[in-house]
Amino acid sequence: MSDTVVVGLDIGGTSTRATALTITGRRVGTGRAGGGNPTSHGAQRAAVELLTALRAALADLDPARVVAGTIGLAGAARLLADPAGRAAFDQAWHDAGLRCPYAVYGDALVAYASGTAEPDGTVLIAGTGAITAQVHDLRLDRVADGHGWLLGDAGSGFWLGREAVRRLLADLDSGHALGPLTTAVLAELMGSTEIAARPRDTVDATIQAVTRRPPVELARLAPLVVDAATHGEPVATTLIAEAAAHLAESVGRIRPAEARTPIVLGGGLLTGDTPLATAVRVEIARQWPDAPLRTAGDGALAAAWLAARDLPEVGDPAALHAHLFPNTL
Repeated sequence: MSDTVVVGLDIGGTSTRATALTITGRRVGTGRAGGGNPTSHGAQRAAVELLTALRAALADLDPARVVAGTIGLAGAARLLADPAGRAAFDQAWHDAGLRCPYAVYGDALVAYASGTAEPDGTVLIAGTGAITAQVHDLRLDRVADGHGWLLGDAGSGFWLGREAVRRLLADLDSGHALGPLTTAVLAELMGSTEIAARPRDTVDATIQAVTRRPPVELARLAPLVVDAATHGEPVATTLIAEAAAHLAESVGRIRPAEARTPIVLGGGLLTGDTPLATAVRVEIARQWPDAPLRTAGDGALAAAWLAARDLPEVGDPAALHAHLFPNTL
């Protein structure tokens, strides 16, 4: 039984990570490749990265030992609805030497599973985008936000970056002196903090600098907001408070006020030691004081656990989860 292996993959826009795990909880292989999300990179490119990560994870293993696999990625439903995309993933799986079945789940479910083994609860993710989901019987149920940069993702990294630019433009319009945050944003966008004799010229140049690039790249300004808020900068502090309120509101759309099931926080803005993570934890604790609050962990490891939990050889999936994720608080 200890020879039985499962494989989990966490596929994102910037990296693809794979983990091979025995059902006794021993990690026996890992692999990493470039961004493999089929929505942002296309299914063929995603399949190439999937294969690269799989081959690395299985380098010292006989693929015949692998009996199940799970792939977690954003846009899982779109992949499953695309015959060509699913065929590309099937081929990559086969080319890695695997003959076992694999399941595809959304990244929100994998993030939830990396924080708790409880079958029911809520996951809130804030990174470049933002999404909240209710989980029932370890399946995604209701979902809030995740509407993308144009229509939603309130409180996300994109939202923070866009709002910081808006504050900069408002200060330039009104002739107010720039503060530390807006100065940093101007320098990041323009390469200089110099304001033209006619401030509108700087406004126009800033707008052009933003609109020349893909809108979602505004998320790269989020670290400036986080850093400024860490030092107590007033505008940044206000933006962090507004972002936390938006994120908590998205949870409230789908989570009952009396719920006591776990809430898992995921995404770079909420898993690190950031002012936004602190503010969200305070807001969550205020609205759901009896809910256990967890932090998402290793997505590839969680995907492997999802692959293992339904195997008859795994007698206690919760115990296996506790072994794999001892520090999810």
